[in-house]
Amino acid sequence: MTGSWVREREPAAGSLNGVARVVVLDYGSGNLRSAERALQRAGADVEVTADHRAAMEADGLVVPGVGAFAACMDGLLAAGGDKIIDHRLAGDRPVLGICVGMQVLFDRGVEHGVPTEGCGQWPGVVERIEADVLPHMGWNTVQAPEGSTLFAGIEPGTRFYFVHSFGVRKWELAASEAVAPPLVTWAEHGEPFVAAVENGPLSATQFHPEKSGEAGARLLRNWLGSL
Repeated sequence: MTGSWVREREPAAGSLNGVARVVVLDYGSGNLRSAERALQRAGADVEVTADHRAAMEADGLVVPGVGAFAACMDGLLAAGGDKIIDHRLAGDRPVLGICVGMQVLFDRGVEHGVPTEGCGQWPGVVERIEADVLPHMGWNTVQAPEGSTLFAGIEPGTRFYFVHSFGVRKWELAASEAVAPPLVTWAEHGEPFVAAVENGPLSATQFHPEKSGEAGARLLRNWLGSL
C-alpha cells in the first residue's frame, strides 16, 4: 500500500482552452452520474472511466464512494485506483475524494470491529461516529479554516448534505515546518468529525457537494478553478 503523502503543491499550468478536463474514477462504487452531472454544470469536461491513462492525464481526478469502507477499498484496489491516486499526487496532479472516496484516503477504516487498510495518504482512522442518531443524514454546517480554497466565497453557516455513519474523529497529522499544513474543515454530529481536507493537490469532502445545491456547486467551481 502507498505511504503517507504530504507535500506542498507547485502552481498548476492551467487547463486546455480554459475548460478543466476531469475524470470521475469508475471503480464500481459511488455516485458516478450525479458527480458527473454536477461537475459538468460547474463547467468541467467530464469523463467517467476506469482507464488509467485517461485518469492520469486529466486535469483533475474525482474519487467518489458510497457504502462500506472495505467494499470501496476492494473495488479501488481491483481497478488500480490506489496507484492512480498515488502517481497523480507524486506529480502534483489534483485529486478530489468525496464521501467514502475521502475516507479511503486515510490509513485504515474500522467497521464492526474489523480493520481495513486504506490508501494511507493521510494518517488517521475512519470509525463509527458516536451519536444518538445514525446515519448522519441531511444538511449540516461546517467550520472551514481561513485560507480555504474549497470554501472561498461560501458564507459561514452554509449547509452541506451528508450521508454517513463513519468518519475521522481525530486529525492525526502533525504540523511540519517543511510543508504548508493541511487545511482541515470540521462538522459536528454527536461529536466533531473531519468534514473536508485540503492538502496541496489532494482535497476531499465527507459531505456530497454534488447533492449540496448551490453551495456544493460553488465548492466544485472553486476546485475546478484551482486546476
